[in-house]
Amino acid sequence: MTVTSPPYNIGKVYERRQKLAEYLAAYQEFARLIFAKTADTGSLCWQVGNYVEDGEVYPLDVYFYDIFKDAGFRLRNRIIWHYGHGLHSSQRLSARYQTILWFSKGDTYTFNLDPIRIPSKYPGKRAYKGENKGQPSGNPLGKNPSDFWPAVVRDWEASIWDVPNVKASHAERTGHPAQFPVEIAERCILALSNAGDLILDPFLGVGSTAIAAKLHQRRFTGFEIDAKYIAVAKERLALLDAGTLPLRPLGRSIYEPSPTDRVAQVPDEWLGNVDQRAAAAAD
Repeated sequence: MTVTSPPYNIGKVYERRQKLAEYLAAYQEFARLIFAKTADTGSLCWQVGNYVEDGEVYPLDVYFYDIFKDAGFRLRNRIIWHYGHGLHSSQRLSARYQTILWFSKGDTYTFNLDPIRIPSKYPGKRAYKGENKGQPSGNPLGKNPSDFWPAVVRDWEASIWDVPNVKASHAERTGHPAQFPVEIAERCILALSNAGDLILDPFLGVGSTAIAAKLHQRRFTGFEIDAKYIAVAKERLALLDAGTLPLRPLGRSIYEPSPTDRVAQVPDEWLGNVDQRAAAAAD
């Protein structure tokens, strides 16, 4: 399978900004090549955000759907990856999610549901009719998660992929300006491949997909044009082998500040404005 996050054409240091049509055109032959090299039971996870020009937002997953569909892939899920922090916008709502397009090559594909099941809400529910009447109607391992994951209270327990992006104090931060969290790659790899399978990341960056593959006994290959990122990826893999690589554990609960934390409280300077807004809302 392929697990990757390509450049978004937004002017990061590792890309040359292009007109949207020119940027997308380069991926048409790329998509055909990936399709040809993917095993018949294989998948592609393509994680993208938005391209923005003159303040207008272009959702890249919408454009990439046509490209990969034309290449022969079949869309199985459009997964929402939510994160709580990022750049703040002043002329529109601040963006806090990106998407992962999961394509399979054909109608027969690897899909491992058991490793990603979530606890049933009503595990004691029983069938009320038919030959199984009176017997438990669910699966003892849990239920199938959805493609929209609200806050992850426990590992795999809800249905928005609420995974922090790699910013500020994130354990995996390396300095790459658009680093891919290992946890996102882990979830895709666990669900859509088997131990020993070959995982590709054609936009390797600092090696997050490689780390996820190695963590779960998959083989890996990838490509990266920037020598300094290759060096970081090799260093991270060496630290993984040594057992000293900083990683955010798969499924860790999202940090919520305590009401007693000073930075979670309204500054004294704002209290008058807050009281005025509350009074206006009451009216």
